[in-house]
Amino acid sequence: MNVQSLKDEILKRAAGAGRFIVAIAGPPGAGKSTLSEALAEAIAEAGQSVAVLPMDGFHMDNAVLIEKGLLPRKGAPETFDVRAFLSTLAAVRANDGEVLVPVFDRTRELAIASARAIAPGTRIVLVEGNYLLLDEAPWRGLDAVFDYSIFIDPGIDVLEQRLLQRWYDHGYDEETARKKAFGNDIPNARRVVGNCRASDRVIRDF
Repeated sequence: MNVQSLKDEILKRAAGAGRFIVAIAGPPGAGKSTLSEALAEAIAEAGQSVAVLPMDGFHMDNAVLIEKGLLPRKGAPETFDVRAFLSTLAAVRANDGEVLVPVFDRTRELAIASARAIAPGTRIVLVEGNYLLLDEAPWRGLDAVFDYSIFIDPGIDVLEQRLLQRWYDHGYDEETARKKAFGNDIPNARRVVGNCRASDRVIRDF
């Protein structure tokens, strides 16, 4: 997968558009954030205004998840505020003023409100997240939002290794890391891969 060729494809499709919204979707551990940042850098270097909008900013707060009995499943589709996400994307699409969006702080495991601004002059918005193409309600409401969509699927074996390593890197022992990965992350990954809507581009080697 070549970031420059992908950048060229996006800029070609975005030609003449006032605002062009790209979905970068895939299971946890696929590399969505890495690709989004690399693409944003390449697009900016090409002289185009660009912003990244992470879906993770729409995590429900832990207090809400505890009340719903969902804290152990944090990161699953039902632990996001999809209505707020859809409203924010509608505002981004309208492009009639600055849009402030939340950003998830992984060090504190919480979303920070109004932590990033998408300016009216930003032509290309890269939206990245696990469930942008999930073929389940209410996520199907995103179906008509994106002008171009990318799905990253490196394969479940690669994902398992990456997701385990993620917890090792956070300092967890093997038993705890495996419990976290196989109890939540990997089931979510299988759900995404096995139940996604069609995308314009599928990337296997990222």
